[in-house]
Amino acid sequence: MLQKLSTYHQDLAATLALNHYAPITLSNMSRVALLNRTDTKYVLSLATLQRIMPQLTEDYLSLVVMGKRASHYRTLYFDSEDFALYHRHHAGALNRYKVRSREYVDSQLAFLEVKHKNNKGRTVKSRMQTPELADEIVDETAAFLQETFPFDPAQLEAKLWVEYDRITLVSELRQERVTIDLNLTFSWEDETISLPHLVIIEVKQDGFSAQSEMIRLLRQNQVQPLGLSKYCMGVSLLYPHVKHNNFKSKLRLVQKLAQGQSYAYLH
Repeated sequence: MLQKLSTYHQDLAATLALNHYAPITLSNMSRVALLNRTDTKYVLSLATLQRIMPQLTEDYLSLVVMGKRASHYRTLYFDSEDFALYHRHHAGALNRYKVRSREYVDSQLAFLEVKHKNNKGRTVKSRMQTPELADEIVDETAAFLQETFPFDPAQLEAKLWVEYDRITLVSELRQERVTIDLNLTFSWEDETISLPHLVIIEVKQDGFSAQSEMIRLLRQNQVQPLGLSKYCMGVSLLYPHVKHNNFKSKLRLVQKLAQGQSYAYLH
């Protein structure tokens, strides 16, 4: 198993030219923590990512954790029984929340996190470290949510698992962090959906700047911003009875990209 994992990371680094990026460690990431920020999200194919990554080696540093340039994440999302948080996003509510428990598998760290997208378009993240990935809201985690989450935490229950590998780039020139998520897998109970050809990029900035080298290169490759969270994507795919009409055009694009087809999305 260790040999297989090592080979995977070697192949990934070679395919995406990751070893041509200067490294940065977690201890040097404080300047781009950006817990209060703007996020710009893009969905693209793995083939497009492979085309653009070699063009950014002079503009970004690559995060290295335990010798790896891609880290494995496990995330468990919480919602009410009737998917109230999901429905706020689906309805386009300006103030919306996500609650998730996340495990950084390689570094063996876990956090309970609250993400708040406010009516000014900014993302504010609060989190508390937990001894292991929390699969229920009780005691300390409930107390944390009472301080950071405006709804009753007792109504939350686990709804969706999401796993993926994340590459993190840090701008050499500006206060900007870029996360690149690939090998996405959504699961709940006995059902699993994997999207190996799909890539999600988020450009995280103190304030939106179109001067971002990543944003400019994505535009050159006809990749436009696409606001669809992994949680909403997973719920739409694994809970077909839950309303997702407003996401249908975005989900069609996701399905095309997941099959390795070219990018084409009309707003």
